[in-house]
Amino acid sequence: MFLAGKKVLVGVTGSIASYKTSYLVRLFVKQGAIVRVVMTESAEEFITPLTLATLSRNPVVKSFKKQTAHQTDWNNHIKLALWADYFVVAPVTANTLSKMATGGCDNLLMGIYLSAKCPVYVAPAMDLDMYRHTPTKHNIQTLRQSGVYVIPSEEGELASSLYGEGRMAEPENIISFINNSIAETLPLKGKKLLITSGPTQEAIDPVRYISNYSSGKMGYALTQKALDYGANVILISGPTNLQIRSHPNLSIHDIVSTKAMFHEVEKHFNTCDVAFFTAAVSDYRPLNVASEKMKKKDKTINITLEQTEDIIKHFGALKNKQFVVGFALETENEIENAKKKMIDKNADAIILNSLRDEGVDFGANTNKVRIISKSGEMREYDTKLKINVAEDILDFVVNSIAKE
Repeated sequence: MFLAGKKVLVGVTGSIASYKTSYLVRLFVKQGAIVRVVMTESAEEFITPLTLATLSRNPVVKSFKKQTAHQTDWNNHIKLALWADYFVVAPVTANTLSKMATGGCDNLLMGIYLSAKCPVYVAPAMDLDMYRHTPTKHNIQTLRQSGVYVIPSEEGELASSLYGEGRMAEPENIISFINNSIAETLPLKGKKLLITSGPTQEAIDPVRYISNYSSGKMGYALTQKALDYGANVILISGPTNLQIRSHPNLSIHDIVSTKAMFHEVEKHFNTCDVAFFTAAVSDYRPLNVASEKMKKKDKTINITLEQTEDIIKHFGALKNKQFVVGFALETENEIENAKKKMIDKNADAIILNSLRDEGVDFGANTNKVRIISKSGEMREYDTKLKINVAEDILDFVVNSIAKE
C-alpha cells in the first residue's frame, strides 16, 4: 500500500527459509517498490543470486568486492545503506541476529546494517528451541530497543519436523507488517483530504466549450503525495489525460463543469479535514447553451456569460474544522492579489504561482510556489518537480494543523 516508488533493500541470510525470500521480493515488486538484494555467503547455499536478481530486476550484491573484466571494484556499503528507504532482512538467522545486536561486522550485509539510516525490519527464522533460547530473546529485545522492527516468527511445522514458533513469517504477512508500521508513523494517517484538480469546461453548444490550460498535474501530485502521507483522499477532477495508480484510500470523482464540481464538493466537504482547491475552475459560463451546433454564418458572434459558482468562497464561509487551502495564479501584483484572495475566500493558506517565474507554465512538470498563511507567514520555495512541490505544501499543512 505504502511501498510504491520506495527503495527496498532485502537482506538474505543462510536459512532454509530463504526460499520464501524469492516470493517476498516478487511481492515487493508488485507493490511498486524498487528492490535490490544483498546476500550473505551462506545464503547462496539455499537460494541462487540469479533467482533473486531475476525477480528483483537488479543485480544481487554479496560481498564488499566485485570483480569486473578488467578490475576489482567494491560494493560501497554506505551508498547501499543510504540508497534504501527500507532495509528488510528476511530471513534473519540466530547468528545474524546476534551480530546485529552486538555490532559485529564481518560481511557486506552487516556493513549495510550498521550504516543504515532508514527503518530496518528483520524476520527471524530458526528452530523452536533456538528461537526460545534466552540469548536469542535478549538479542531480539536489544534490536527492538534500538528501533529495529522485529517481525514475529510464526508457529508451524519447522525444518526439523518439530512444531512450534520459529518459522519465518509468510511473505504476505511481512508485507502487511511493514505497511502497518509505515501507516502508524505517517503524518496524515486518519486524515481525510478533499482535492479539486484540473480545469472545468462550460458548454457553448454540443461541440464547443469555454475552458483553460490547466493540466491538473499539481492536483494529481498532491493526491499522490497525500496518499504516501497516509491520508484518505477524495479527488474531484475536471477533464484531464492524467492517470493515478489505484489505492484503497483514494476515491476519484470525475466532473466536467463548475456546477458539477460544486455539487461534488458539497457531498464531501463536511467530512473532510483538509480541502485543497487546486482546480482552475471557469469563472464564467454561457448564459444560454445552444441545443444544436452553432453554424458559421456571421462574422461575429455574441455570447452572454454569467458567473459560475465561487466554490472556494462558498465552502470557505461554511468551514468549521476544515483547513482550507486555495491556489492563486497571478501575472501582476502577485503577493498582494494572493493575500486578497485568501482573505476573500476565508482560506487558511494560499499557494501562489506567478507565470513570470521560470519553470511555471501550464502543463509543465515543474512549479515554483510561495505559501502564504492567514497568520501572515510566507515561505518561498525554489523551482521543483510538482511532486516535490506537493511535499512542501503538505509539510506546511501538517505543521500548521499541529499548531492549532
